[in-house]
Amino acid sequence: MTPDQIYQTLQKLAEGFRTWPRAPILHWPDEEGLDYEDVFFASEDGTPLEGWFIPRTGSDKIVIANHPRWFNRAGLPSHLEPWKSFGASAGNDFEVNFIPDYRILHDAGYNVLAYDLRNFGQSGAANGGVFSVGRYESRDVIGSLNYVRSRSDTRAMRIGLFSRCVGCNATMFAMTRRPEAFDGVRCMVAPQPLSSGVALRRALERFGIPDSYMDDLNERIRLQTSFTIDQFSPVPWARSVMIPTFLYQVRDDLYTRPDDIQAMYDNIPIVDKQLHWIEGTTRRWDGYTYFQREPQQMLEWFARFMD
Repeated sequence: MTPDQIYQTLQKLAEGFRTWPRAPILHWPDEEGLDYEDVFFASEDGTPLEGWFIPRTGSDKIVIANHPRWFNRAGLPSHLEPWKSFGASAGNDFEVNFIPDYRILHDAGYNVLAYDLRNFGQSGAANGGVFSVGRYESRDVIGSLNYVRSRSDTRAMRIGLFSRCVGCNATMFAMTRRPEAFDGVRCMVAPQPLSSGVALRRALERFGIPDSYMDDLNERIRLQTSFTIDQFSPVPWARSVMIPTFLYQVRDDLYTRPDDIQAMYDNIPIVDKQLHWIEGTTRRWDGYTYFQREPQQMLEWFARFMD
């Protein structure tokens, strides 16, 4: 790349923390034969959040599910532009549909609340559109817990969390800010949390941009978001995780490095934790579809702490 091309790429990466095309919801629970209710509720700061409540008759257990960056509660149409371009350079150019996840959870005996984080899906815009890799989004995690505890039909249910990617980052930051909000939450299953600094360094590698440009990129991101890259890392937030947690991750994911999730896992200060590596692929999206291919370990984790 020429210097001008490098600077344009860095600026585009930084602006991606403020502007991106929202992904449409292209799949709905009834495609898998699931009854559902369209719901909306307030985040901790009042931002309106949209979601689905999928009931399981006779069950007193509920799993609250959120989603990765760029995605929404239904998945991501990354087989179509412009969403295809987000991950195509790392092989992630196929659609991810999360509806089968909810079918699996429903059939295993769980009610499900699936919702869109702020600035994604059909939920409200907030914070000037800034994506904060879990900081502002942590307020949505609190809002989802408040909502479950406010409904007459769910307030007494045992709660588990299915917190994906930035949804896990947001959950860990919410645990750091508001630990009391997680009293009584039984456990968490958490695919692929991520530190932005690691992901951005891997992006520069793919573009052939020297690592020496990270300081420049950090300053551009600070000007877009008011935060530095280090302030987006969930590694320190993991010290606040006090519920049984099952992490899983594509080991050779081109978006990150194994030592990033290993550091999060090592920082979780409780005994009831597990880390599972997905082998044989470099595609991050394979981690997002892993539950629908191989759900047994995660279902056993939910059952162990929610039954």
